[in-house]
Amino acid sequence: MKNGNKYKVVLVDDHAAVRAGFRLLLESTGEVEVIAEMESGEAINQQIGKINPDLIIMDLSMQGMGGLEAIRRVRIKNEKMKILVFTMHENIAFVEQALEAGANGYITKNNAANMLLDAIKHVIAGETYVEARLNEQLSMRQSLGSGTVLGSLTRREFQIFCRFAEGLNVQEIADELSLSVKTVANYQTQIKEKLGITSTAELVRLALANGVIQM
Repeated sequence: MKNGNKYKVVLVDDHAAVRAGFRLLLESTGEVEVIAEMESGEAINQQIGKINPDLIIMDLSMQGMGGLEAIRRVRIKNEKMKILVFTMHENIAFVEQALEAGANGYITKNNAANMLLDAIKHVIAGETYVEARLNEQLSMRQSLGSGTVLGSLTRREFQIFCRFAEGLNVQEIADELSLSVKTVANYQTQIKEKLGITSTAELVRLALANGVIQM
């Protein structure tokens, strides 16, 4: 802690109970102060100019624009803001997408409290922090010069891919992401072409095979 002050963080997660639990966990360390809680990517982007945390801790799966798009927009508004992804998603495709969007760190919610605090310290210090198991997979892919089969998708395509994999239809995705039905349908076509698939059933199988969704 700089000059004995606590690290000031903002929690962004669409589940109030989750936010409350991690707020208690973080503040019990005596080293972290949660200065705000927000439930969506839209909320953090509306408030980012009014608050000045040391770090934003953000989930990826949220209603509305979702974490990936929220990271990108925060980064545009404040390129120096530190962002740590804290999520249930363990698939390396999510790690790649989050880091490409501008996240400074990535850990999953099944880790112990000490790893979360360690990640906070490293990211605030200006380092990139990816939990060891995922970092090993990421390094292996980079050394082999290969990405995931989903690596060709843009952030928005990946976001929509995930929504289709979760069982939402074109209208539901359009409503959730504030897009037109035509735009979502166009994205659906682009996604299928990039991935070499022709049906929603194939899309779901691909999502299952890559750990994007669980049975």
